[in-house]
Amino acid sequence: MFSWILALLLAVVVWSLAAAYFWLVKRRRKETKLGLNALAGMHWRDFSEIVRRALHEQRGLQDITGEPDHSLEPSSDFLMQDEKHQRYLVSCKHGRAYRIGTAAVNELGAAARLAGARGGILITEGRIERDGRATADKQSVEVLDGTLLWPMLQPYLPGDVESRVKNEARREAVRRISIAALGSLTLGLIVGMGYLTSRLDQGETQTATAPAATTTPAPAPAPIKPDAATPVAAEGAPSQPPAEKPAPTPVAPGNDPNSILGTVADPDSETLARYQRELSALVGQQTGVLNAFWQTRQTLAVNRSAEIDAIWPQICHQVKRYPALRTVRIQLNPRLGTDEPVRWRQCATS
Repeated sequence: MFSWILALLLAVVVWSLAAAYFWLVKRRRKETKLGLNALAGMHWRDFSEIVRRALHEQRGLQDITGEPDHSLEPSSDFLMQDEKHQRYLVSCKHGRAYRIGTAAVNELGAAARLAGARGGILITEGRIERDGRATADKQSVEVLDGTLLWPMLQPYLPGDVESRVKNEARREAVRRISIAALGSLTLGLIVGMGYLTSRLDQGETQTATAPAATTTPAPAPAPIKPDAATPVAAEGAPSQPPAEKPAPTPVAPGNDPNSILGTVADPDSETLARYQRELSALVGQQTGVLNAFWQTRQTLAVNRSAEIDAIWPQICHQVKRYPALRTVRIQLNPRLGTDEPVRWRQCATS
């Protein structure tokens, strides 16, 4: 039960983290990307017009009238001024393909100084390179691109365009969160099954390594006191053996190499598994054998370092002590560093 509780908690935690990432981070990135694509799809006159509105309403910049550049007309470059009548040259680089570098920034800075402006504002749906950003600080040019531009111009897009961008970004986030839920559930099931399997394997290992129960040796018979009914041997005469001999002390299976280990020919599955563990351990202890393990229920694989003829009698001696395993197939793997083939043998056929 604990394993499934652990799996459920893990799945919930993983899904929560994934959902937060996809909704708070990936959704915003997707919305910004789609929004910039929508801005880039506008006509440059419309783009310049919403830039004017955004700068006027958000920064208080006013159009300059009476100038020879006709700044009231839609243009990609135009002058604006703040409440203190300080001028700024605004340059719109319309399109996602723009990669603004040092040259474009220097050009805008020089144009701003010629126009008597305090600085420049460069706006683009593209991206400014690192060297261009460093130059912009020196040229008193403010750059609004990518993640800075979309929040600024988003309120000025047509309502249907803004809704389409947000809905598409939301659908993409929900789809990813749903996939994350399935992935988290699968991860939880894998962890739960793995934990449960490890507990079962640990229990089997403890059972396999537990010492075999030994039979309590029978108490030695008490000495018989002679009485009138019991004849006593004459002095010098050979003593007669007692009427009954004490039973030998039973030996646990696997401790007496000359016994048949108290095995049965038709054991149950649990007993058969124990016999297999004992046999693989015994075979692995023989001289010239590196280790032995069960390839299948009927195949015992042996890794060896000696010739087959030298170790085969030892292997068969151990196998035949288990009647239920007499007919198993022995897979004799080639020695390391040789091109010997794999050999299969049987100690007994019935």
